[in-house]
Amino acid sequence: MTQLRIGAAARFLGVSDDTVRRWIDGGILTSTRDASGRAVVDALELAGLAHRNAVLPGDPSDIGRSARNRFVGIVTDVIMDTVMAQVELQCGPHRVVSLMSSEAVRELGLRQGSIAIAVVKATTVIIETPAGKA
Repeated sequence: MTQLRIGAAARFLGVSDDTVRRWIDGGILTSTRDASGRAVVDALELAGLAHRNAVLPGDPSDIGRSARNRFVGIVTDVIMDTVMAQVELQCGPHRVVSLMSSEAVRELGLRQGSIAIAVVKATTVIIETPAGKA
């Protein structure tokens, strides 16, 4: 089982180290000690907690679609020339960048501060792991 130190667990959840320690003290998470005596949490347990506590902005489009990966965010940058554009969204802690036609940017009215939804079809998502880890 993969075990994570308190600081790494906090970074994955987007909370402070102290919050993770409070969750351990409150019985929300369990911790053990690694070979060096440092507190660690089980990554599988952490994944379950992250999934249960996920709070995502509602999807304002109110339409159905087959893609399951939707990230509601705010447009932070638009770089556009006559044909193509790069649109950057901040979706919670995640930065999502899309390349599209400048015509699409104009039709969607995308500009800094716009609310937008990045839709990612799972067949084009690449998953990586740190070197030597599985």
